[in-house]
Amino acid sequence: MGAATKAKSEANIKTVENATCTFCGCLCDDMVLTVDMDAKKITKAKNACVLGKALFLSHEEEDRPFALIDGKPATLKEGVEEAAQILANARFPMFYGMSDTTCEAQRQNVALVDMVGGTIDSTTSVCHGPTGMALQGVGESTATLGEIKNRADLVIYWGGNPAESLPRHFARYAVTAKGMYTPNRKKDRTIVNVDVRRTKSVPVADIFIQVKIGADFELLWALRALVKGRHVDPNIEKRTGVSLETMKDLVERMKNCRYGVLFFGMGLSMTRGRHFNSAAILSLASDLNEYTHFIATPMRGHGNVAGADIVVSWQTGYPFGVNFSRGYPKFNPGEFTATDMFARGDADAGLILASDPGSNFTQAAIDHMKKIPMIVLDPKLTHTAKLARVAFTTSHYGINTGGTAYRSDGVPIELRPCLDSKYPSDEEVIRAIYKRVEQLLKTRKKTKGANNKRRKAA
Repeated sequence: MGAATKAKSEANIKTVENATCTFCGCLCDDMVLTVDMDAKKITKAKNACVLGKALFLSHEEEDRPFALIDGKPATLKEGVEEAAQILANARFPMFYGMSDTTCEAQRQNVALVDMVGGTIDSTTSVCHGPTGMALQGVGESTATLGEIKNRADLVIYWGGNPAESLPRHFARYAVTAKGMYTPNRKKDRTIVNVDVRRTKSVPVADIFIQVKIGADFELLWALRALVKGRHVDPNIEKRTGVSLETMKDLVERMKNCRYGVLFFGMGLSMTRGRHFNSAAILSLASDLNEYTHFIATPMRGHGNVAGADIVVSWQTGYPFGVNFSRGYPKFNPGEFTATDMFARGDADAGLILASDPGSNFTQAAIDHMKKIPMIVLDPKLTHTAKLARVAFTTSHYGINTGGTAYRSDGVPIELRPCLDSKYPSDEEVIRAIYKRVEQLLKTRKKTKGANNKRRKAA
């Protein structure tokens, strides 16, 4: 390589510091990305875990049409027009997804749902939806991950496997992270893992408690009774698989720690008991605050699924499964959640934003989605995009598009894009659809008013 060519090549290498990885709910914002601007490719992702490296290093913008209508290439304007016609003519449209996009796009999506009187649901309904229901019933004692890193000396993981799903959770926030009051890292902490099986997270723990499948609620309720000084029958071991002595030891550790935290995963929220399990662990943390400082917080999976809950909550008062057909928000999981509405055949149209339910919903739900006009916004040609009437190609948030995302603890993180994209952002497409639907509905209203006047005159 000649000196001039080498200099030109080096000049087109860009470094982006403090970038955010949007793969999981940790939203690690200490990425150092090396970008080859000529090849439009990320070549290095310093500080990224194995999942983050897969996200960054495999990123490659697909050369696709801006939109597909019935599988045929179309312009962005044509796609917007078709999508707007579908939503303007729908009587019970379902809007779903939002966990892998910016808060700005989520907010615009809520406005669109409100205008057409549809139903909005996020991927929360198939992960920590029961936790959202429990929070409304019993409340939450919580903290930021930064506070946990600096103060927690007892960390309990219950029903989750962060070693595989949130790889940097241990190192950045809870186990080996150096904190203000935990300067000796893991030596200053006791780590407990409660699960139905031995996962890759167990070797990190000082104590492993194996509970029987489907007995989390009973174990949590027994711990609550022991915290309150109530008698617990030793036969509880037959139901839970955990001895009374082990329970008492854990309770003593919880009551005598300086700062305790209960991280709980979908092993609680999506198994037998569901929102009762989540309510029980949140209540346990509340009980323990009579003796020490204790918090309980869910471990969220998708990059901005916490943001979806927060945005929908501040706009409607509810986190997911919200219906606007009566002109005001109604919340009812099971009735207004996406997988249920599609499976029952209630929805007559759908808009899927940054999600792929066509690959993981029930077969009954997928079969109905094939029958109705669907609109999909995604950087990739997903299973759902292949069955959609209109499929938009959008840019990737966090890599091509800036904006805001919420970490699993509810802390907003500003995204720093590193590569330009020829494709629009999710927010831009949703805004364009919103404007066109608004025009169609206003025209329809004027036409209806004029027709009524003619009838009265006749």
